[in-house]
Parts: sequence; C-alpha cells; structure tokens
Amino acid sequence: MDYFGKDVPKLGFGLMRLPRKVLGTDIEQVKNMVDLFLEAGFTYFDTAFVYIGSEAAIKKALVDRYPRDRYTLASKLNAFILAPTESAAKKQFSTSLERTGAGYFDYYLLHALMENNYTKYDRFHLWDFVQEQKAKGLIRHVGFSYHAGPELLDKLLTTHPEVDFIQLQINYADWENPSVASRANYEVARKHGVSITVMEPVKGGSLAKPSAEVKKLFTDYNPELSCASWAIRFAASLDGIITVLSGMSNVEQMKDNLSYMKDFHPLNEEEQEIIRKAQRILGHSSAIPCTACHYCTEGCPRKIQIPDIFAAMNRQLGNGQIAEAESAYREAALPGHRASDCIGCRQCERACPQHLPVVDHLKQAVTLFEKPQL
Repeated sequence: MDYFGKDVPKLGFGLMRLPRKVLGTDIEQVKNMVDLFLEAGFTYFDTAFVYIGSEAAIKKALVDRYPRDRYTLASKLNAFILAPTESAAKKQFSTSLERTGAGYFDYYLLHALMENNYTKYDRFHLWDFVQEQKAKGLIRHVGFSYHAGPELLDKLLTTHPEVDFIQLQINYADWENPSVASRANYEVARKHGVSITVMEPVKGGSLAKPSAEVKKLFTDYNPELSCASWAIRFAASLDGIITVLSGMSNVEQMKDNLSYMKDFHPLNEEEQEIIRKAQRILGHSSAIPCTACHYCTEGCPRKIQIPDIFAAMNRQLGNGQIAEAESAYREAALPGHRASDCIGCRQCERACPQHLPVVDHLKQAVTLFEKPQL
C-alpha cells in the first residue's frame, strides 16, 4: 500500500512541551534544539493553535532564522477549545499563519476529533474550509488528529476520502488498550490507505521512565539505548508512517532522539519480542494512563493541575514510591486547587483525549494524599 511522505525523516519535533523559563518559553534553548534537529537532516515541526506560546516560539526559533524550504510545518484548528462560533474557529487558521509567519502550512489538521466533538467540525463547515485553503495554496496536505475508536474513524475516513493523512496516538503501551485503540485505529487508517503521523509515542513521557520491570527488559538487551528510544522506534517501525512526533522539552531529549533516529533501524524480531513482554507487563499496571496534554485544565473552574496530580499518583501506583508521591502531590496541589476541591463538573472528562474517569481518579488522590491526620 502506497503512502506519501516516504522521504520524510521518521522523527518529528512536537512543539507541545517546549522548554520553559519563569516568564515563558526558553527561546534560546528552542533555537539550539531546532539547529540540532535540522543539522541532523530532520524537517518536520508540529504545533497547534491551542499550544500556548508554541506558534510564536517557532516563529522566533525556526521561521525567522531559516529559509522556508528547509523545514515542513504543521499546525491545527481546534473547534472544541476557544471556538464558540464558526467564525472564531475559522479565524484560528489566519491567526496561526500570522503567529508563525510561515506563509503556508505543509500539514494542517482538524484537531483532536472525538465522539463528543466531531459533529461540531461538520456544523462549522470546517472540512470544506480547510480544502478551500488548500486550493489557495495555503495548505499543502490536509488531515485530522483523532482520539476515539475505530468505528468512528472508519466513518470519518469513508465520509472524507479527501484527507491526505491522519494523526493517531500510537505507542506500545496502548497498542491493545481499548480506550485508546492504537492497533485498531492504525489498521483502519491503513485499510483506507491514509498515511499516518504518530503522536504520543512515549505516552506523555511516561514510557521514558517505565516501571523497573520494563526498564530491566530494555537495559538487559542494550544498556546504551534509552527507554524512550524503544517507544519511538516501535512506532517508527510500522508501515505507512510519515513521521513520529516527539514532544521534546530540552536539548538532552533532542540529542537522545537524534542519536538513534538519525540512522534509523526498525525493530528486529528479538526487539519486537521484548516489546511484547513489556506490553504484557504494562497490561497489569495500576498507573493512570495520562499523557499530560493539559486539555483537562483549560476549563477547570478550580484550576486543579490534574496531570501533575496524576503524575504524583503514578509515583505510588506505578512504582511504589510513596514518599516521592506525597512530595510531588504537595507541589502539584496548592491550597484551593487540591483534588478534594474538585466540584465534579466533569468538564475535564469531556476534554480528555484518553477518556479517563478524571473525577474518580481525583477522588482516589484524596484517599491517597489527603487522609485526615489522626
């Protein structure tokens, strides 16, 4: 089965989790990362209207510093967040062009389609809108990113055969996870002959620091390879993949990814078997599968830092680090913004791409960390 993007290097720079300073993005570090990325022969950069500060940062770090033919740039239109009207949704496109200064987008996506929001893209006529921008030369390839099951995906790809590619969450931990359906969605996309960009290959960073049991599998085989490398190579080894996005947050992560992706080798059969063993181990994990995308925090009336609280919980649930978990919770849950301050409105659950029972997990956090002092 043929697919476009054969010549695109298999590593993409995801710009969702850029390095931060006290007052915003660490632009100088981003410039350094951009330089290393391009020097290694990679070209694909991925941002979005709702990634706070990301589009402006990539203008300073990339667009203003390199010729337009040195890179490819993707951005996204999100009708679910900050888009109360059709005109507001469509204005995201022109705003993104202005923020980035890129002139056009090589890849442009309708962002984060799910069961509870996909009809809004129809009501706002956004499928036609992005095709109109493509006809004007402002978009080269049109796609959408997706966070639901294979049935809806099959429906969308049948209804919209004009899309050039799709962005899917694919990682070895979620390959058979029914709430993410990595394998099932991948197979639907391939059935339709649609090329794929991969998001969350390291599952929000959690697969860079897996459980001790999984880590031992990897280091016993090759102690020189990082745990993150196994996750990214797993996704990059699949057929029909344009590129695998890694949301790199510092120069060290960039250098690590470049070390094994510059001369990419797909997983061999022995490595595939090690991944299957890791999948079996993770199938029994009690850790919360949060990717720290922070979509849940955008509209939280109590400003609860839900991903940070879940990360603290996973210290205990996934690794048994009780003292470390309690310390992390104290940092994440300031007075007025603790798990017990949740009012149960479930806005977070409607926004969650992983379809997590967020409110139930927050109640669990109360039990773990806010027990009454005797």
